[in-house]
Amino acid sequence: MSPVEMWTLGSGVPRAGTAFAERAEARGWDGALMVDSQNLVGDCFIGLALAAKATTKLKLGTGVTNPWTRHPAVTASAIATVQAESDGRAVLGIGRGDSALAHLGLSPAPLPTFRRFLEHLQGYLRGEDVALDSSDIDRLGLAGQPATSRLQWLRPAMPKVPVDVAATGPKVIALGAVLGDRITFAVGAKPERVAWAMETARAARRAAGLDPDGISFGAYVNCVAHTDPEVAYRLGEGGLASFARFSVMQGQIHGPVSDSERGVLSRLHDAYDMNAHTQGASPQAAVLTTDFADGFGVFGPPEHCVARLRDLVDLGIERIVVIGGGAGGDRTESSKANQRFVAEVLPALHELNR
Repeated sequence: MSPVEMWTLGSGVPRAGTAFAERAEARGWDGALMVDSQNLVGDCFIGLALAAKATTKLKLGTGVTNPWTRHPAVTASAIATVQAESDGRAVLGIGRGDSALAHLGLSPAPLPTFRRFLEHLQGYLRGEDVALDSSDIDRLGLAGQPATSRLQWLRPAMPKVPVDVAATGPKVIALGAVLGDRITFAVGAKPERVAWAMETARAARRAAGLDPDGISFGAYVNCVAHTDPEVAYRLGEGGLASFARFSVMQGQIHGPVSDSERGVLSRLHDAYDMNAHTQGASPQAAVLTTDFADGFGVFGPPEHCVARLRDLVDLGIERIVVIGGGAGGDRTESSKANQRFVAEVLPALHELNR
């Protein structure tokens, strides 16, 4: 059984992001991600840099950034700065984009764009010369100009920042398997779906002539620990709707699903209101069912959560990003659920590493 890292997800809300990271470290989380959605929360890279100075061992990453809102050199420089300030604790989580792009009137980046961004991003993070995308500078008539682009300030001794691709569909999984250092799947919590994603990644690496086991796998899991499964589900329904939507974002359903799950996903696609992103009691949350929630998420008493998460670790998942109670839920119950997870579920998962 592989060692498992337990990560939590938060945001770089000004004057709150640092406290979030401090609490995460004090409560025993291995890592903390900050979302990148400029219209909804503060800047993730500033938040991560501040968190780096407020913590000593907590791993820090984006959860996740995208290829549209920054040039790959800017993204690489930002996360490399966090890497330097944290003494090597940074991870660059990246996907095709969602709410950050929706609030700019944009859809997720096309696969060719995502591929090119990943290729350039990795080049910058390795300290390599990257081909210039534009020759517009020629019109200035300079006596000399850069022939390539490179992060010249990178310290040679600084470990390269790992690139962790957030993936759901087979094409993005395959892309991440070849161009990423890690993949974190957003396919729900059912072992058969996670196993499908893992084998899809391994097959892509084999086809590219790479070691199929030469990449680290993680999973985003909506999980709320509460003695009453119905209360747990209601606390987590907003986040579950947001993450389940990735499996049907553009209308096509990815991965193995039952007929009933297929129906829920289709209704979720049609009902999703980005104005209520991650919100409980939203139009998208209303189409979910408890049976669907029990498969795509983990909601119930601590011992139930431990058993379900352990099933994923047994598959070879090395990193679990826990999505807890979403916005709009009962704050008191949500706080109790978070405390219960930290007190009972987190130690049980860490015990697997001993």
